[in-house]
Amino acid sequence: MKDDYGRDLDLNLLRVFLVVAEKRSVTAAASHLYLTQPAVSAALGRLQRAIGQPLFARQGRGLTLTARGSRLFAATRPHLRALVEAALAPAAFDPKTSERTFRVGLSDASEAWLLPGLLTALQTEAPRIRVISLQVQFRTVADALLSRAVDAAVTVADELPSSIRREPLFTGSFVCLFDPRHVRVGRRISEAEYFRREHVVVSYNGDLRGIVEDELKKARRVRCSVSSFANIGAVVDGSALLATVPQIVAEDVRSVRPHLRTARLPFSFALPPVELLWSAADDDDEAGRFVREKIAAVAKQATRR
Repeated sequence: MKDDYGRDLDLNLLRVFLVVAEKRSVTAAASHLYLTQPAVSAALGRLQRAIGQPLFARQGRGLTLTARGSRLFAATRPHLRALVEAALAPAAFDPKTSERTFRVGLSDASEAWLLPGLLTALQTEAPRIRVISLQVQFRTVADALLSRAVDAAVTVADELPSSIRREPLFTGSFVCLFDPRHVRVGRRISEAEYFRREHVVVSYNGDLRGIVEDELKKARRVRCSVSSFANIGAVVDGSALLATVPQIVAEDVRSVRPHLRTARLPFSFALPPVELLWSAADDDDEAGRFVREKIAAVAKQATRR
């Protein structure tokens, strides 16, 4: 196959040949192809030199195919038409039969609430579509999208290149998650109580700083730092530690650990929206649009709980 591609034959010459063969005239073919007559004649000359045999013979004022030309015409005409139709025909997408593998970048806070709902929706409407979840965060999401490592992403993001589309899904809020068997607070914890208690924080930098330290410039008594929200419920469960987590994460934790509780924080800070992100180059990808619509629907449903 590599040798075939490497041969010195411009496949555009075959298109010129087919039009000349159909029109039986260089002049008529030139008009049809929006080329000059010398350009068409030169193309035929190059093709005949590459093949090593004449393809046309004069017949009156027109042209007729030689035996070699007739064989070439019969062999190439259906293939060229199929190639043109394949190039111009819109891509057909049927969710019921599509076997697309969709790579979605998710922040660790998004994976737990999004993936189950997305897979349920796809199982009903697109049972053969497969999903690969890759972890991204606001620092890495742009590179993941631009390198096509992921087809779409759900996370918070800062400034992004204009070639990345953004669709806000929701603006989250944070709550205090705790185990009431070891911590006694009301529905809203006081600031004094909050900073008196020990905390577990999620830090993407691998240090003892979390969102409170970054946004409020106030230090907590941090006992433990973890790299993601995935196991925050297990850390809080059975301990006196407080965890400041997105409300949607707390709801997922409590769905499997219903004895845990949440309290309103004694302060607030501005939060960027959780967004659905994808490359502008995928705007016309029907399969991608289908999955993105399902992601948006799952996000809408999740924030209604």
